Amino acid sequence: MNFEFKVENPKSIAKDWSHLGVVGSGDMEVLMEKQDLDGAAKVKVVTPVVGFDKVWNMVLEKFVQESSLGDVYLEINDNNATPIVVSLRLRQALAEANKCEVGGVN
Repeated sequence: MNFEFKVENPKSIAKDWSHLGVVGSGDMEVLMEKQDLDGAAKVKVVTPVVGFDKVWNMVLEKFVQESSLGDVYLEINDNNATPIVVSLRLRQALAEANKCEVGGVN
């Protein structure tokens, strides 16, 4: 599934790319990459679960709106994560992507 969202005054991530999570039962991994997407946030979701496109759209749209995320490409590799786990992982991934590295220590 692919999604695209736009917000006013989009903010990209600090790092060029970031990775968080694992593809395990009930969990997922999130890869974030800073890209010039004309302010959009694009998301690719790979999941074995079918029929939940609207739920993914709602969860992802809420995350992008609340974080004002833009010019970022996200790839989500899901293994049956629930919507609350998806929301948690997205917030964790964004925090990791915005960590400043000083002298090699976060």
